Amino acid sequence: MRGRQVLGLAALLAALATPAHAADPLSICLDEDRPPLSVHHKGKSDAGFDVLLAQAVAERMGRPLKIQWFESKLDEDSSPQLEANALLSDGRCALVGGYALTTDSLVKPGMKTARLPDFTGATRDDRRRRVALGVLAPSRPYVYSPMTVVLGPKAQGRKIADIGDLAGLRLVIESGSLGDAILMTFDKGRLIDSITHLVPGRDDLLGALNRGDHDATLIDLARLDAYRAAHPDTAISASGYYYPIGANRGYVGLTGDPALIEAVNKALTELAAEGKTAELGKQAGLTYLPPREPAILGDVWMKIIQR
Repeated sequence: MRGRQVLGLAALLAALATPAHAADPLSICLDEDRPPLSVHHKGKSDAGFDVLLAQAVAERMGRPLKIQWFESKLDEDSSPQLEANALLSDGRCALVGGYALTTDSLVKPGMKTARLPDFTGATRDDRRRRVALGVLAPSRPYVYSPMTVVLGPKAQGRKIADIGDLAGLRLVIESGSLGDAILMTFDKGRLIDSITHLVPGRDDLLGALNRGDHDATLIDLARLDAYRAAHPDTAISASGYYYPIGANRGYVGLTGDPALIEAVNKALTELAAEGKTAELGKQAGLTYLPPREPAILGDVWMKIIQR
């Protein structure tokens, strides 16, 4: 009898020594339509690099994973910073994945409240209300996300070693995008007369390039990966050129939970050291590039203007 009591006490002490949140799900918000990073479509299995990585991180932390899917609108009025902050501040998740780590995207928000993006399970009231915002805290980066020049069928074989090599080509870009700023400001506007602007979310940028309507564009490398996976017979091709100013991607949480960020960083460090992060990228069809210094990119717009 006494032996059973001792064993019972030992089990109780072991339970008390285990962190209370260890078995709680690790909740991560991911964009539902950002292949090959994260994809969530009705009737299909969830897929993407960020999905695989989130599963690996949660496993390392000994916690089940819960993904909160949300929809980020691709337009000039959208703000990834405010969307991520609102989701976190409303308790929809503890982390947002695939976040571009720049000083601009991590500053204290200039407004006190923001609306939530549309998310799985949102009610009519959720779509109307505003959320009091907190302050974002980044994890260590886990992937480098550069801009790359993509060539249309009539520009195949063109050697691109710098933005200046685009001179003489028919350029196309989405209004208000980072690529737009780069091309429009290059060498005091030298390329302006060659640029056609399309409306993001309405016009098909890579489709127009594939048809031969234009010769080249400048987009995020992951977006090219996604297009080629969906259109294996496409006539567009990668130039092999990466614009030298690119951002790392990582997780963001809120400053009120530093222990979570520390635990996530430990998991990310281990996965990277074992080569598993790169393996997950390859498995998802992502052209994986490891993070680069600086971990958090400084003033993006000033760097572009100064080039």
